Amino acid sequence: MGDLAIRVQPRAKRTEVVCSRGDAVVIRVNSPPVDGRANEAVCRLIAKRLGVARTAVRIVRGESARDKLVRIDGFTADEARTALLN
Repeated sequence: MGDLAIRVQPRAKRTEVVCSRGDAVVIRVNSPPVDGRANEAVCRLIAKRLGVARTAVRIVRGESARDKLVRIDGFTADEARTALLN
C-alpha cells in the first residue's frame, strides 16, 4: 500500500482526472473547498474510478491544501496512478 500524490483544483467546471504532473495526479472537482466538500469529492471520484469502496480511500496529508497524499487500500501508488490515468 502506497500513498498517491494528487493536486486538486476545486471549483472546476467538471469533476475529472486530468493528467499527471511530476509525481502528482491532477484532479479537478466542481465542489468548493469549504467544509471538506472538495476532499469528499476527490475521495468519491478516486473510489469510483478504481472500483473500491469510498471508505478505502482516505486523505493522509494535506486536508486543507491543494497538494494531498491519498491512501487507497488494496492499491500501490503506481497501480492507482496507472488506473486513474487510463
